[in-house]
Amino acid sequence: MAPGGSAFKEVLEAHSTIADCDIATSKSENNITLAKGTVGLGGKDGVYSNSGVHELLECPVCTNLMYPPIHQCPNGHTLCSNCKLRVHNCCPTCRYDLGNIRCLALEKVAESLELPCKYQSLGCLDIFPYYSKLKHEQHCRFRPYSCPYAGSECSVTGDIPALVAHLKDDHKVDMHDGCTFNHRYVKSNPHEVENATWMLTVFNCFGRQFCLHFEAFQLGMAPVYMAFLRFMGDDNEAKKFSYSLEVGGNGRKLVWQGIPRSIRDSHRKVRDSQDGLIIQRNLALYFSGGDRQELKLRVTGRVWKEE
Repeated sequence: MAPGGSAFKEVLEAHSTIADCDIATSKSENNITLAKGTVGLGGKDGVYSNSGVHELLECPVCTNLMYPPIHQCPNGHTLCSNCKLRVHNCCPTCRYDLGNIRCLALEKVAESLELPCKYQSLGCLDIFPYYSKLKHEQHCRFRPYSCPYAGSECSVTGDIPALVAHLKDDHKVDMHDGCTFNHRYVKSNPHEVENATWMLTVFNCFGRQFCLHFEAFQLGMAPVYMAFLRFMGDDNEAKKFSYSLEVGGNGRKLVWQGIPRSIRDSHRKVRDSQDGLIIQRNLALYFSGGDRQELKLRVTGRVWKEE
């Protein structure tokens, strides 16, 4: 990406020089008008500007938009602060040492820009000042969801229908219809508790999808089992629902009631907050009965919609 600008041709006639300058000034003013209006990746109607200012704000290394501090080499090539560390302070364009030169002019130009959310194609039609855009995108309700599958570092993102199909086809997750569930979890050697021991089931209920997690992990020095529900949607929608979980045996039972967490919250975040039904291993084995050499837990529950 080459920096934009206007090149002036040297001429002999004074009146020609004035004319050229007038034309250049006019073009410059037009560009400034665009920068205050529709400069960027597109407007509300996806109209692209001709100014190319947003291209100057793209880092040549990572291609992301740059935010202060924006660095430049002695020859004027720019890049973002993250990539300055990645290239070991060497300009990727001309190989000169970058030093600690800030491109204050480009940072100032960025202040005058208004750009659409990068999730415009997914339905967000809002326009933001350049320096507010990044903060909005971190919480934009149109941003893609991450795969809620907890058994691997799955990097797939998408909308809810796409993730449901992905869980079914790629992760072979069990799918069930209905707002009540009755699941039995069996483990032959419950004395081996590892963080990777877990199960996931997806329920279709009230026209929405819920993920039921069950897993074993170490809580401090104590091995525990935990069950919790996550809602496949945003947090404000999750709060419209409640759920209960119950596990027991030998005339005793534990009951948990709460609000499902949105899959915007990672599986690990929900688990580490202990926001669910937690069963100590000794109690889980007592519920299992027999010689306590095999885990046999039956977890039941239901989901309902709050009025």
